[in-house]
Amino acid sequence: MSAQRTYFDWNASAPLRPEAREAMVATMDAAGNPSSVHTEGRHARDLVETAREQVAVLVGANPAEVVFTSGATEANAWALGGWDTIFLSGIEHESVRAPAKISGARLVDIPAGPEGRARIDALARFEMDALGRAVVTLQMANNETGILQPVTEAVSFARQHGLSVHTDATQAAGRVPIDFVDLGVDLLSLSSHKLGGPKGVGALVIRDGVTIAPLIAGGGQERRRRAGTENVAAIVGFGAAASLALNDLETVGDLAARRDAIERGLIELVPECVVIGQSSPRIANTLCIAWPGKSAETMVIKLDLEGVAVSAGSACSSGKVGSSHVLEAMGLAADMAKSAIRVSLGPTTSDRDIQRLLAAWLAVRGPRSMERGSIGTQDQVRPRFERIPEGV
Repeated sequence: MSAQRTYFDWNASAPLRPEAREAMVATMDAAGNPSSVHTEGRHARDLVETAREQVAVLVGANPAEVVFTSGATEANAWALGGWDTIFLSGIEHESVRAPAKISGARLVDIPAGPEGRARIDALARFEMDALGRAVVTLQMANNETGILQPVTEAVSFARQHGLSVHTDATQAAGRVPIDFVDLGVDLLSLSSHKLGGPKGVGALVIRDGVTIAPLIAGGGQERRRRAGTENVAAIVGFGAAASLALNDLETVGDLAARRDAIERGLIELVPECVVIGQSSPRIANTLCIAWPGKSAETMVIKLDLEGVAVSAGSACSSGKVGSSHVLEAMGLAADMAKSAIRVSLGPTTSDRDIQRLLAAWLAVRGPRSMERGSIGTQDQVRPRFERIPEGV
C-alpha cells in the first residue's frame, strides 16, 4: 500500500481550508453567547453576522435570508416539511428523498432522462388540481454524476402553477455562480464542509416573505426560525470557506481541464469504460465513470490500497451493497450502475495527484496482452501520464 495518499473525494467532503481553521481557532476564545446583550455577547453576535454576510454573498442572497443549520441534511429536511404535495426526482440525494418519503405528503415523481437531467417537461401531463400546499424540489447539481439540473425550468413551471421551489445547492455552491434572486427559488440548501469549511454546519436560505414552520423550536435564535445557541466557531469557519469558494469560481476552467485530463487518461488505459453524463452540462470537478464487469465497491477498495481515495456513489450511502439509485433512475442497466465510481476534484488537486490516480488505475487494471489497439504493459503506459502539462 502506498504511503502517499491522494484525495479524489471532494464531493463527499472537502479538506478543511487553512483559512477556515485559523478563523475558527481565533473564535474559540469568544466567551459570549450570541443572544446576550453584553459586550461579550455582542462580539459573538458580530462574528455570526459577518459569517452570515459571507454565505449570503456566495449565493447572491440577502443576509437576513440565511438561516444556519447543522448541515444540508437538516436544511433539506426542514425545507420539505409541511407540504401536501412534493414533486421530486429519483436522482435526488437521500437527504431529500428520505424526508420526503416520511413527510406524509403526496409524492409526484419527476422522471430523469438517460442524459441524467430531470424531465420538467414531463410534468405538463400531470393533473395539477387539488395539490394543496405544494413544492418542487430539484438539486442544482447531482452529487454522483455532477450533472447540472434545469432549476430555472423548474421555477418557470412552478410559477405557472402556484408551486414553491426548493433546490439543494450543496454540490453547486462554489462550482457554478449562484444568484438567489435571479434563480427565483424559495428555499436553497447549503453545506459548509463541501466548500472546505467545518463539518456539522450548513444553511437554509429562505426567500424573504416565504414562511415555513421551524424544524427546531424552543428559543428565539435565527429570528425564531431555528432554536438553539449558534455554533459560533463552526459558523465562522463556514463564512471563511464561503468567501474563498466564491474566489474559486475564477478558476473553474482550470478545474474542468484537470477533470477532462483524468477522463481521457482513464479511458485510454481502459477503453471499455463509460463516462456517465459526458454529453450533459456538469460541474467542473466531477467525473462518474463505469468499468463494465467490475464492482464499484471492489474498485474503491483496490484504489484505496494504492493510496487513492474515490467513492462509489454518495458517501452518505457507504456500506450499502447495491447499485446507485441515481444511475438506476437514469435508466442505466443494473450491471453498469454497480460498476460506476465517482472521482471528484478540488482547487488544490495537482498534476501529481492526477498522475497518481492514473498509476493506481493502471495497477488495478493490471497488464494486458499486446493485441492490436491495446494499451500495452505497465512500463509502456506509465510515461504517457508523467508528462501532463503543468497548469492544466
